[in-house]
Amino acid sequence: MKHEHEKINYVEFPALDIEKTKAFFSTVFGWEFEDYGPEYTAFSNQGLDGGFFRSDRRVSTETGSALIIFYSTDLEATLSKIEQAGGTIIQSIFPFPGGRRFHFSDPNGNEYAVWSEPTE
Repeated sequence: MKHEHEKINYVEFPALDIEKTKAFFSTVFGWEFEDYGPEYTAFSNQGLDGGFFRSDRRVSTETGSALIIFYSTDLEATLSKIEQAGGTIIQSIFPFPGGRRFHFSDPNGNEYAVWSEPTE
C-alpha cells in the first residue's frame, strides 16, 4: 500500500467491547478485522484504514469529536441494517444541502453518520 505524504492515513476509535464492535461492523458494512492482542483490532480496505482500541470513552459530536460519515446508495436499507445489527439511530433521516443523511451510534455509543444524494 502506498501512503501519501501529509494525507489522512489512519483513524482509531474507542470501543468498550471489541467483539461486539467487530460483529456490528462486519454485519452492517462487511468489514474484516485483524486482532493485535485483546485490546486492539484493525480494519483496512474500507476507504480509510483504522482500528478500535479498548476504552470506556466514546466519540460524539456533542463532546467535539470529528464525525465519520459513510456514503450509501440506499439510505433506508443501510439504516435498517444498522438497527438490525444492534446500532441506535440517534438522528433520523433528514435533508441537508448535499442530500440526505442520518446519525447512528454503534454498540459502544460512538456516533457516525450515513449520507446519500438527494432523491429525485
